[in-house]
Amino acid sequence: MSQLSLALDTEDLAQYYEEVSANRQFRVGTELVAALGIAPGERVLDVGSGTGLLAAHIATLVQPGGTVTGIDPLPLRIALARQKNLANARFEVGDANDLSAFASASFDVVLLNAVFHWLPEKRGPLHGFARVLAPGGRLGISTGSREHRGALQTIKAEVLARPPFNQYPQARDGVPHHITAAELRDLLQEAGFIIRSLEIVPTRHLLPDGDAAVRFSEASSFGNFLGHLPVQIREQARQAIVEELDRGRTDEGIVLGGARVVAIAHTPSADGAPAQA
Repeated sequence: MSQLSLALDTEDLAQYYEEVSANRQFRVGTELVAALGIAPGERVLDVGSGTGLLAAHIATLVQPGGTVTGIDPLPLRIALARQKNLANARFEVGDANDLSAFASASFDVVLLNAVFHWLPEKRGPLHGFARVLAPGGRLGISTGSREHRGALQTIKAEVLARPPFNQYPQARDGVPHHITAAELRDLLQEAGFIIRSLEIVPTRHLLPDGDAAVRFSEASSFGNFLGHLPVQIREQARQAIVEELDRGRTDEGIVLGGARVVAIAHTPSADGAPAQA
C-alpha cells in the first residue's frame, strides 16, 4: 500500500495551486488570521505555508518590526513563495514533525491553515508548537472535520471501491486525516494548550465542473489524490470521479460542502495565569 508522497508534486500542480487557492485556502486562512488577532511586531510561524499567499498577507499585518517564517515540505512550493521577495518573511523546506531548527519560545503565533489533516500523527507536532511558542503565545488551526464529509470525498470513496481500483487500497498515510472537534480539544489540552475557542464551521466551495474539482484536489493534495493507483488506471479512476461529480452539477456548478474544525488556543502565560484574548 502506498504512503503519502512528497515526490508526486510537480511545477504544474504547484503553480495551479498558487492560482486557485486564493479562492479557498487563502480566504479561509485570512479568517483564521483575523481570529488570532495577529498584530504589528509579532513573530509568526506558518506551518505548511505552501506558496506563501497567506504568509504574504500576514507579513503586512506584523509590520513594523514583525516577522513571518513559512515552512513546507514541498520544495516546489517553497520556491514559489520565495519569489514573493518579502522583506520580513522567509521560507524554508521543513514540516511540523521536526521544529528543531527553532529555539524554544521563538514565536508569538503558530498557525496551520488546511494543513493539520495531512499529519497522520498529531501529538508530537502539537507538543512542538507548544515548545516554540512564547508564554501566552497563540496557536490557530483550521482543518477538515471528519464528521462532515464533502461530496468529493464521498464520490471518491465510492469510485475507489469499484474494481479494478479496489485492488489498490490507500495506506493510512496516503489520505487526509480529518479530526473531530472533540478529538482536537483533547489533543490540545494534552499538549498543555488553553483553548480560547473551538468550533465547527460549514464550508461551501463552488467550482464550474467535476474536472475543476478534481484538479483542485490534485493540486491541494500535491499529487496524492489518486497517487496510490498505478499510472495505467489512474486516468480511468479520475474520469469516473469527474463523471459522478458532473451528475450533481447545478446551474451554479459543482458545490463542494463539508465543514472545518477551527481552534484558537494559547500556551500559559509566564506567571501561569491564562493569557489575555
